[in-house]
Amino acid sequence: MNKKTIKSDSAFNEAEKYIAGGVNSPVRSFSAIGRAPVFIQKGKGSSLFDVDGNEYIDFCCSWGALILGHAHNKVVDAVIATIRNGTSFGTPTELETELAKMITERIGSIDKVRFVNSGTEAVMSAVRLARAYTGKNKILKFEGCYHGHSDSLLVAGGSGLNNLAQASSQGVPLSFIKDTICIPFNNKEAFIKAMTCYGQEIAAVIVEPVPANMGVILPQSGFLETLRTVTLQNKSLLIFDEVITGFRLCQGGAQDYFNISPDLTCLGKITGGGFPVGAFGGKSEIMEMLAPKGGVYQAGTLSGNPVAVSAGIATLNLLTNSFYQELNSKSALFINALRKKIKNRGIFVNSAGSMFTLFFSKKRPDSYTDVKNCDFKKFAGFYQEQMSKGVYFSPSQFEANFISQAHNSRDLEKIISSF
Repeated sequence: MNKKTIKSDSAFNEAEKYIAGGVNSPVRSFSAIGRAPVFIQKGKGSSLFDVDGNEYIDFCCSWGALILGHAHNKVVDAVIATIRNGTSFGTPTELETELAKMITERIGSIDKVRFVNSGTEAVMSAVRLARAYTGKNKILKFEGCYHGHSDSLLVAGGSGLNNLAQASSQGVPLSFIKDTICIPFNNKEAFIKAMTCYGQEIAAVIVEPVPANMGVILPQSGFLETLRTVTLQNKSLLIFDEVITGFRLCQGGAQDYFNISPDLTCLGKITGGGFPVGAFGGKSEIMEMLAPKGGVYQAGTLSGNPVAVSAGIATLNLLTNSFYQELNSKSALFINALRKKIKNRGIFVNSAGSMFTLFFSKKRPDSYTDVKNCDFKKFAGFYQEQMSKGVYFSPSQFEANFISQAHNSRDLEKIISSF
């Protein structure tokens, strides 16, 4: 069944008149798919509904933020109750403290937290804090790990950036990235060599513990442990960018999942329950260097917005150990069935918990270079075919897909049968 998207096509034409590129985030443009994007009118449970009335089983889930699915009743009720008292005050609220306490109780490496409005802000602020704390300037990152669009980190980034003409962004002076070192993910030898050469100058090593912005790539055995050991030896901080993995794999995030304690953690996505939220946190002695107590400046008019924070509280309240057991068990059954279905078809599935990516490749991708060698034309064809069958995956070979609480056995069986 081919779905008609006449209204979506018209909406995109109108958007292009007033919005740069017609979208407010590049990967939404569907440029990697070779067609115009669909415009969504509403979401409920595991489904999206576009302006033409088409329904799709959604495996993008607002890029991982909606672990409960769309319009969960308890999240909606919490938001409505909060918004009746106002939308923003520019003052502290008790809701901020409540969510901060929930985060520190769940993530052992965080004593104190600071809320911002996006993952980009969280990473940008954490890097500034790391430089101040260590007195060093250089940052080491990994190819394919995307940490937002701040200037110093747009070096061989992942996510929708891969669909641009260059590996990094135009408009970023070389002087902004001269202190950023970028090496291949999962390459312990390259990391040790870089730290041997520059360790005394490196303020922080930043990594997605499970990269999801070049598709889901799993860390090889011992890789994250090596990062922790060598950064401690060089008195460099280890920053885990858990904007995607935070509260996705388990209550304590990827650091609990892999039993590694970073110095600073960046959060977003699930933390806001579908609203714009970012956060970064760590040990008290580091975090108290932030203004107003310390000399590291960071501020935001809408940081800790009560509406967004209330959505985060409602979401985290539902993310119990039993919740993760059920979600991860359901995901494992689905992904194992998917692997059997596509065996020997030139498609590989990488997964971690309820995150997964289908790679059209001759080998299982293990790095950014591997992902760049995937067959993007086949992915685009596959994507359009799945959309015609009512399945909405994340629209790029470089992205992760997500399973939510709202996905039921019927949804998952439909995907298996659609191949």
